Amino acid sequence: MFAAPRNAYDTADTETPAARATSFRVARLSPILVNGFTKPSFEPPPRLPQSLSMPYTQHVLETDFVVAGGGLAGVCAAIAAARRGSRVILIQDRSVLGGNASSEIKMHIVGADCHGGKPGTRESGIMEELRLEDAVRNPHRCYSQWDLLLYEKVKLEPNITLFLDTDVVGASVDGDTLRCVRAVRNLTEDEFHIRARFFADCTGDGRLGVEAGADHHVGREAKSHYGESLARDVADRHTLGSSILITGRKYDTPQPFIAPSWIRKFKKEHFKHRPINSYEYGYWWFEWGGQIDSLKDNESIRHELLRIALGVWDYVKNSGDHPASAHWALDWVGALPGKRESRRFLGPHVLTEQDVLGGRVFADQVAYGGWAIDLHPPSGVDVPDEPPFTPTHFKHLYSIPLGCYHSRNIANLFFAGRNISASHVAFASTRVMATCAIGGQAIGTAAALWRDADSSDIRQLSTPANISALQQALLKDDAYLLHLPNSDPADLARAATVTASSAAHPATRVTDGITRDLKSVWGPWSSDTVHRWESTSLPATLALELPAPAAIREVHLTFDTHFEKELVLSMSDHHTNKSAPRAAQPETVKAYRLLLDGQVIAEIADNYLRKRIHVLPTPVTGRKLELEVLATHGTPAARVFEVRIY
Repeated sequence: MFAAPRNAYDTADTETPAARATSFRVARLSPILVNGFTKPSFEPPPRLPQSLSMPYTQHVLETDFVVAGGGLAGVCAAIAAARRGSRVILIQDRSVLGGNASSEIKMHIVGADCHGGKPGTRESGIMEELRLEDAVRNPHRCYSQWDLLLYEKVKLEPNITLFLDTDVVGASVDGDTLRCVRAVRNLTEDEFHIRARFFADCTGDGRLGVEAGADHHVGREAKSHYGESLARDVADRHTLGSSILITGRKYDTPQPFIAPSWIRKFKKEHFKHRPINSYEYGYWWFEWGGQIDSLKDNESIRHELLRIALGVWDYVKNSGDHPASAHWALDWVGALPGKRESRRFLGPHVLTEQDVLGGRVFADQVAYGGWAIDLHPPSGVDVPDEPPFTPTHFKHLYSIPLGCYHSRNIANLFFAGRNISASHVAFASTRVMATCAIGGQAIGTAAALWRDADSSDIRQLSTPANISALQQALLKDDAYLLHLPNSDPADLARAATVTASSAAHPATRVTDGITRDLKSVWGPWSSDTVHRWESTSLPATLALELPAPAAIREVHLTFDTHFEKELVLSMSDHHTNKSAPRAAQPETVKAYRLLLDGQVIAEIADNYLRKRIHVLPTPVTGRKLELEVLATHGTPAARVFEVRIY
């Protein structure tokens, strides 16, 4: 028996658990009007004669963790789980990874630091690693090189199996537990049936969760639903719209633009709230389609967005209002809409406006946000008299609990990205890609930590003890959590006596458990405090002496990569020019040596990363660990936030 997926507008459970457990959910869509909205009705497809069936090769696979969706949330989830020993299968329906950040869309990654407006809040962990690698290896801002960096990080990770150009098309559910997903790669005529302990929906549109029957919501809630002042008086199914971006290139000679006949026509009065300030990259406010179904109407939305993008460029080139555009020509037009919103899953907690604006710190926090509540009119350019966005700004940070990252009714289903459990209002802050990425790292870490637990029910696993262990694991992997320091009992450095050859900021701060400088405006838990050791000159030496000799196998170092500025890959010259350099950051330690009781155990000549882990081939017994900083990438002092010893 097949039934429509349940969501906030259709909460009746029309399937028995036994019926829901049968085979895969395969559907044929038939439009039915319900309350004025088109809603899919699911029926079994007609069986095809065997002679008409494609000869797809069947593969039955088993793994620890399946991640559906290869945007930044999915990539970070897969990497985080794999680095902690889990076998991961990452399924991506496109030929490249990165989602809206990829060369297919070319949207720059933003997050809690609000384009540098909240200095010091930049996301760390895997997201920072990717940003730093890209800045050094891709100073010329080539999006294809960014694609390849993500591909490299995933493809060369031995614990990840990557399926590109592969679509999730079904799921097998036993009671409230997801047992298996069905995926198809049409390019190679392969069909995969993949069993796993945990699953994650990082698809944005929520394809896996819907196949599994996870509770979800579409549209904007009424004020009365969660008591949100920024919500609408009456609920509807409208969402934020989608955009297609363009890039331009300047030439030595004038470049004409002959507009196709099918474009939209624009006049100056259409842009009173949508300024055209440059020609190399535009424009996020090419937005449309939230007033219709961002899923079922996506083809219509794509065509209309192409009409809009080319129509705006026609206005730029041919209206006479922008004579400075004479030497500019279109260089690239996106072929895919960059989608902002569709489904949002429902977890044990739904993040709300009150959580965001109140700066709430949850006991089960695993990520944080800081982007404004950034609401857009669903119709986009169709309402030129309305601003393209209405932001509600705040100076603080807020936390996001694990309860927003897993399903309330499917026991072993995580999710991360723009489809997490949040109201429409709160989602307008959490939806940005760097915030999505750190949520991905959180669920990947959880899936790995709980791989061998007695239960695969995330609701049962979310005990205070397990949450605390998860939080400490995230901190160890350079994630940041509000008002939560390192308290790892296995970290020998916490008991060490710390000294330095010189100190503009005390050496003892490398073991205070905080890995960034704090600002008092971030919340009542924060203060204007420096949490790094900084020398007065170079070379400089930091020494940690243990109470007694110990067998040391790992040393973790966290350097300064200048969180005071945004670090972004963008085709926008404006954002690039005001961001941190697309190179190794000047504050970062470049060359250093590690010594244990005077013996060199590691030596690095050209570091540019924030987090470095040195794993010794065999444990070495010693008492005094020294970090000799020989050079940085520019500043005349060593800066180190943390040293851990295991």
